[in-house]
Amino acid sequence: MNQPRWLNADERRAWLALLSINTLLPSALDTQLQSAGKLSLFDYNVLAMLSETEGRYLPMSELAARTSASLSRLSHVVTKLQKRGWVERQAHPGDARVTVAHLTEAGMSTIVSLAPGHVESVRTLMLDSLSPDDVADLARIGEKIVARLDNNHWILRDS
Repeated sequence: MNQPRWLNADERRAWLALLSINTLLPSALDTQLQSAGKLSLFDYNVLAMLSETEGRYLPMSELAARTSASLSRLSHVVTKLQKRGWVERQAHPGDARVTVAHLTEAGMSTIVSLAPGHVESVRTLMLDSLSPDDVADLARIGEKIVARLDNNHWILRDS
């Protein structure tokens, strides 16, 4: 039987720091967005991913990949965002068999109004405590971990 590969002190510190960030940062960002716009960090991320694309639409499968969500979770959230008038489902302009999520004008207005406060929160809670070298290291390290988890992840295509 193989012996467990226990974490050494430095590895434990790194793991616990990452685990704490994964818990504390989304919660803090969620709180800011709930207060500013009555939507969750995940809702915001869906709107943001759509706002960054040409034509403001993505196939549901690509949007799921870009938000690291299952199709069923994304479908539920898109339905919620549809009810608010921010997103609509449509047939893909080039392939009617594919359903896309499209960001409406109202959705674009929402993301435009919330983005400054959200970005300021990201800066205050995370980036302001890092040097430019730290930011580059974080991106490099994060991309290595993402590649281990999903070597086809969209952020690896865009980096």
